[in-house]
Amino acid sequence: MVTSLTYADVFRPCEKKNAVLYDVALIIGGSLLIGLSAQIAVKLPFSAVPVTCQTLAVLIAGALLGRIRGSLCVLTYLAEGAAGLPVFALGRGGLAALAGPSGGYLIGFAAAAYITGFLAEKGWDRRFATTILAMLLGNAAIYGFGLFWLVILTGMSGMILTAGLYPFVVGDILKIIIAAAVLPGGWKLLAAAGFKSEKMK
Repeated sequence: MVTSLTYADVFRPCEKKNAVLYDVALIIGGSLLIGLSAQIAVKLPFSAVPVTCQTLAVLIAGALLGRIRGSLCVLTYLAEGAAGLPVFALGRGGLAALAGPSGGYLIGFAAAAYITGFLAEKGWDRRFATTILAMLLGNAAIYGFGLFWLVILTGMSGMILTAGLYPFVVGDILKIIIAAAVLPGGWKLLAAAGFKSEKMK
């Protein structure tokens, strides 16, 4: 049976000890990248949820690392923030920040990384159209968790789309287009360099 590799799988060492260290380094490095992307943030006057670059970082991490490493990367990031490190948007950290208005979106990141990682393992990141679809599904998971938590937290069900969805749609579409432009092109470069994108299972 032929299965698709992720970018991380292509460069993964064959020796077990080195492979484990490689995976750990990717998970920790990915969590730090998400934390850095969270600091590129704009606070909106009409919403408690800021606009950040986290969504792009999470979706890319899922696609590059696969469903397991991608979701572990996000869970590591959440653990860092819950422990008090200032890795959430606007330099915040701690359980209070995790339980705040952005908390649902943060939890949704793990689901998004898993979904995009799973679809990348199925080869969806090889083509522009399927990459966009994978990213849209991942983004839908983020919005699903985020909006649900906002309703629970604030009870503003009538205004929830204005506060938690509409301000972010255009930016997220641009992020998805960037990812869809980069990922398939990267596979073409790897193929030209002689790297295989599939393996027998």
